[in-house]
Amino acid sequence: MLIDCHNHIGADLLFYLHGDFPYAQQLVDMTHMGGALGITHWVVFPFVSYAAMDVTKFRKGEIADGPGLESVPYAFENRRLLEECQRLFPEVGEKTLPFVMVDPMRHTDAQAAELLKLRSEFRFHGIKIQSTILQADIKRLMHEGRVFLDLAREWDVPFLIHSSVAPDDLWAQAHDILDIAEANPDIRFCAAHSCRFDKECLDRVQALPNAWFDNSAHCIHCDCVLKEMPNIAPPARRFDSDYSDPARVIADLAAAYPDKFMWGSDSPFYSYAAQLGGKVVKLISTYEREMAALHASPVEVVRRIAATNTLKYLKLPDESILA
Repeated sequence: MLIDCHNHIGADLLFYLHGDFPYAQQLVDMTHMGGALGITHWVVFPFVSYAAMDVTKFRKGEIADGPGLESVPYAFENRRLLEECQRLFPEVGEKTLPFVMVDPMRHTDAQAAELLKLRSEFRFHGIKIQSTILQADIKRLMHEGRVFLDLAREWDVPFLIHSSVAPDDLWAQAHDILDIAEANPDIRFCAAHSCRFDKECLDRVQALPNAWFDNSAHCIHCDCVLKEMPNIAPPARRFDSDYSDPARVIADLAAAYPDKFMWGSDSPFYSYAAQLGGKVVKLISTYEREMAALHASPVEVVRRIAATNTLKYLKLPDESILA
């Protein structure tokens, strides 16, 4: 068993209309490509923008509440994902562990009502939040978004939350996510993207019994260190490793945080390209490169970070998880 714990399925109209990349991924294509590399299971969730936003703003890269094509955030996107995995392509979807997406700030009661409907029709294994693109402060999860904490507690499912340490990211700071985890010890949390290699946050994950981290989009985050980009923890706070060698970083993280590290590719966001401030920013990796960095570690390490830890986070006992 080899689990990729971080993947997007569907399409993102914001990225497409604004001219950013990537903006779509099909379930069948993802499993075909990843399966050829040895992956057996995928945690999947929708892309980030949703049809209840004012899509007329997307060409300018702006985020605004509706009126949109839908009225409830992620109602369409979550159902579309689950139908694709469990009704359109069940022979492929049986290898997936779907998470639903939520917006922690907007129309949260209406979102919760839709999730209750979905729970009666489909299986899903967790809740995903990407609050940076939504421009929704993750701290709202403790306020109007508390209904999602209540559902996670009732269903005994974890959160997987996009994390940031960039000073200008007001919405997804890793330390805020860990504050929420600490305040809710009976709910499991994963901070994505290795907390951008912030050692203070990684050490805090290690100390919290209900917290994990994933290394999604690992290779381009290593590239960001080499480029001295501001989305990565500065040197004084950075986990010590050789970032010119992504495989070395995986090995070092796995040694330092043996039970808290989960491997994920962030497909298709292992690559990113956009025009920012009049300049083209390109950070390009491949599924093959992500897998090569993983498999440079010994088999027992690979099994731990790409199966054992993820199963524990999901509270799923073994390979029979989808039986």
